[in-house]
Amino acid sequence: MAQTGPERPEVEPKKLIARHQGNGKLNTDSAKTDERTSVHHRRPPNFTPPPTIVTEEEVMFFDTDCGAVVHNIAYLRFIETARTRLAAKMGLDLRTMSTSQVFPVVVRTEIDYRRAARLGDVLHIEGELDRLERVRFWCSFRILRPEDGETLITCRQSLALVQMPEARPLRLPEAWRSQWPELASGR
Repeated sequence: MAQTGPERPEVEPKKLIARHQGNGKLNTDSAKTDERTSVHHRRPPNFTPPPTIVTEEEVMFFDTDCGAVVHNIAYLRFIETARTRLAAKMGLDLRTMSTSQVFPVVVRTEIDYRRAARLGDVLHIEGELDRLERVRFWCSFRILRPEDGETLITCRQSLALVQMPEARPLRLPEAWRSQWPELASGR
């Protein structure tokens, strides 16, 4: 089978998940800054952490403009790759979506461009399930440059599950609310 592009490896989350410290630098000691992993936060014994993903991308020529700076749309492509892999961890892998004809559709994107990536930069894209509503769910993303610890992009996306070909919105699976109750809202 022919390969259509460069392999995009999933990066080992335990080693690379990092949190923004508020100063634009990367903090690799996530237990101190993420309330879900804080030693002060108690979890029930059957607690299942929400899914997270860390992917790696190298900035290629086609991602940049004539000044070798990444186009704003390229960041959304990086996020889409991470979001697709995050969906797989939620039970929505590509083959399942193709068979069931149920797809997560982006309803809203909020993105802050903090710093520019350049040609040849290696970037880590972190994603996590952030919130569950009745028919929408939110994911948050960060694009980091590990070389200098800079947070380049922060992004949140709201998605809905849609049954195709009718384009009918669906309620989120009850299993998600049961599995990640701390993310569920009444909306």
